[in-house]
Amino acid sequence: MSSESVKIVSFSGIDGAGKSTQINALCERARDLGLRCSVLTFWDNVVAFSRFREKVSTKAFKGDPGVGSPEKPIQRRDKNVRKWYVTGIRLFLYMVDAFSLTSAVSRVLNGDTDIVIFDRYIYDELANLPLQRFTIRLYVRLLMALVPRPDIALLLDADPAEATRRKPEYPVHFVQHNREAYLRLSQIIPDITVIPPLPIERTTENIRKILAVNLQEESSGLPLKTPVASQMSPHAAKTPDR
Repeated sequence: MSSESVKIVSFSGIDGAGKSTQINALCERARDLGLRCSVLTFWDNVVAFSRFREKVSTKAFKGDPGVGSPEKPIQRRDKNVRKWYVTGIRLFLYMVDAFSLTSAVSRVLNGDTDIVIFDRYIYDELANLPLQRFTIRLYVRLLMALVPRPDIALLLDADPAEATRRKPEYPVHFVQHNREAYLRLSQIIPDITVIPPLPIERTTENIRKILAVNLQEESSGLPLKTPVASQMSPHAAKTPDR
């Protein structure tokens, strides 16, 4: 593929939704097709001053650092802190991250790869905002006018209780709230394709179909479409964009 044909795929969703599993499966599929695939982690490769922000957040909010597991659950306090002044700080930092993301995408488009997968995207930051507010939705739309859009933006929907069992870091009630925010965001940003909660194998197959359609329609010059198999979860209707 030429630099103009590099495909950018993003995976978003609540903690424990299965993003890592599906990213690995998609990379394997891409390599089976003879395509070069690379993965960027949004927090490590895009977010500005990520280490400093993590240290400040852990110290200020008294949360546990690291990643939780069923064998070693932790209690994080960062994105589940919803004070008004924290939201103000996030609005500024996310704007900085938007410019950092633009730079990162520019670099990968000129790199030696065919498919670049983002493990989380700026969508995952926007899901931390109070999207029920009109002014916040205006901010989201402004940011979307500034940042590059992935060719395929996937949101893996998941049952909050099951996701929390896989990755015990936040209270279930927050994970439920976070899920609703993601679904609301998918209504504000129509580019996002929601994959409903399914067994791992069926989710993998749906994502492969989306990639296949994207590659096929690009090669034929047809406008890209979202496959029926990846339609939004019916639960999304519970969170209208008010």
